[in-house]
Amino acid sequence: MIKKIKQYGKKKLWSSVGNFIIFFVMTGFIVTCNFILFFNIADFDEQDMRAAAPVTFINVIVITVLFWIIDSIRRYLTVKRPLKRMLEGMNRIIEGDFGVRIPYIKGLSSDNEFNIIIKGLNHMTEELSSVETLRTDFIANVSHELKTPLAVIQNYGTMLQADGLSEAERLEYAKAITVQTRKLSALMTNILKLNRLENQQIYPEKKKYNLTEQLCQSLLMFENSWEQKELEIETDFDEDVMIFQDEELLNLVWNNLISNAIKFSEKGGKVSVSIKESEGQIKVTVADTGCGISPEIGNHIFDKFYQGDTSHATEGNGLGLALVKRVIDIVSGDISVKSVQGEGTIFTVLLKGDM
Repeated sequence: MIKKIKQYGKKKLWSSVGNFIIFFVMTGFIVTCNFILFFNIADFDEQDMRAAAPVTFINVIVITVLFWIIDSIRRYLTVKRPLKRMLEGMNRIIEGDFGVRIPYIKGLSSDNEFNIIIKGLNHMTEELSSVETLRTDFIANVSHELKTPLAVIQNYGTMLQADGLSEAERLEYAKAITVQTRKLSALMTNILKLNRLENQQIYPEKKKYNLTEQLCQSLLMFENSWEQKELEIETDFDEDVMIFQDEELLNLVWNNLISNAIKFSEKGGKVSVSIKESEGQIKVTVADTGCGISPEIGNHIFDKFYQGDTSHATEGNGLGLALVKRVIDIVSGDISVKSVQGEGTIFTVLLKGDM
């Protein structure tokens, strides 16, 4: 550390000496030129000129020192001070302090280059702070989501080791372990998918296919679920709507939206799915008559692990809508949600038609 300080001190010393020499040469050159012009006009003998030379030299040094001091003050106020403030802020950012905000340089206009850079650094720090918060929340939520099924598996595994279990009890415990294992598998699958989507490791493999047929197949996948809840299924499909998109990615969207509509609908409720094509745009809506969501919850439903209705928390892991939003972004579509508490929710997806 001491060695670095000495090296830094030497660099500053040589920089100051170099600036002084530059000013001295420039001042001497200007004064010399002026004297030559002046002496060509005025009538001075050689002895007078020799007598004036030392005074002129001293004047050159004084002027040089004056200019050098003024320039040093200017450089400190307009260059060194802003750079020092920026470097201090950047060092704190490097050390992991994303709460730091570099103050703007007073006396400089808002469109000054340093203030523009400071504005960019502060914006970057805000983004890093948000990412760090999301990362921390992500780890905490993943830990929580893993902890619950693992605890259930452990408990039922211990119970299976007990003596004197009946065949019915053994099957019940084994079934509970299987259900929790499937939840863990689904959680890890969704985490990996979301990670690949967010890191742009999945690229759309577009092809032309029948979107109407895909939605029908997605609905049929949940036939047992809607029959158990005695739900009314209402469909309004345009026939043979063709689209040029990644079929597998959009399948994630429809499966998640339909699954949520069924999950949040009360017994005897209704789930409606429609697909309409108009002027090169495809509109898909998935609606339910469930509990609905509040505006506060609606602002976060596409966040990872966010579950507004905790009464259904055991039926999902809070990653479905985050996957949906990321897929829609990747395929350059748009998704919106409209909901009224106690009446239901409508998800609307807009996509470009066949191209």
